[in-house]
Amino acid sequence: MGMDYYSVLMVEKTATDEDLKKAYRKVAMKWHPDKNPTNKLEAEAMFKQISEAYEVLSNPQRRQVYDEDGEEGLKDMPPAGCSNPPRNAEDIFAEFFGSSPFGFGSGFRAGGSDGNSSMPKKPPPVESKLPCTLEELYSGSTRKMKISRTVVDANGRIVQESEILSIDVKPGWRKGTKITFLDKGNEQPSQLAADLVFVIDEKPHQVYKRDGNDLMMKYTVTLAEAIGGTTLNLTTLDARILSIPLTQMVKPGYEFVLQGEGMPIAKEPWNRGDLKIKFEVTFPTQLTPQHRTALKQALGGAECSS
Repeated sequence: MGMDYYSVLMVEKTATDEDLKKAYRKVAMKWHPDKNPTNKLEAEAMFKQISEAYEVLSNPQRRQVYDEDGEEGLKDMPPAGCSNPPRNAEDIFAEFFGSSPFGFGSGFRAGGSDGNSSMPKKPPPVESKLPCTLEELYSGSTRKMKISRTVVDANGRIVQESEILSIDVKPGWRKGTKITFLDKGNEQPSQLAADLVFVIDEKPHQVYKRDGNDLMMKYTVTLAEAIGGTTLNLTTLDARILSIPLTQMVKPGYEFVLQGEGMPIAKEPWNRGDLKIKFEVTFPTQLTPQHRTALKQALGGAECSS
């Protein structure tokens, strides 16, 4: 089973010659290798398929043979004569866009060797913030974003279009991470569509503050707890309860590090940063009998001299 030329051009089998031209315009512009510098090999392969599909379907005899016998049937057709040699992908493209109503310029030559070839300009990407909670950046989440944009239809008219985009927020992503949706920005005649870029932003958290891959938090203990020890009860960003016995004496500003309880590291999902707990000690304004008793016990029963 070969490739489906109708699917490649995204048209129905009943497509008219005009439908084929509109479809070719749209997909060839999208997949032209000059417009896809980051995935050039894939674009070249697609561009070739699009051109091949158009070359067959726009020729009534070849289309009829293809409809009846598929690609196999085309192989049995006599080769094209000198009066109608097969055109390469760039020839077909130049034929369309050399005299395009959208003003793509006429510098396009077969093979793309002309240094003045003018592709339509691509406007700068449109950026918008995507605020995420620390919980989402810890565990990952799928966000659905509804976008509305203007597009140019096959007849050159500007129309409104809505679409829902899905963004997979990966665990450990940082503020400033960019997610790009190619060609999902607004489109204008004589220009390519802009790319749409979402930039991750972090919402402030009540308990935790992020520092790179580490998490920081403050924990307040009483003077008696600071001297006599206590158990810390923490709720992690993925809702686990941690109970940590604190046995050593705590001075104000003391930092306790829990290894591996920080943020996931985006490029090493098996690895995590640390959780750093900074202690604050509340001192009583006056010593009540209860304070004295607690301090006595904390200090191992030593008498507090008055």
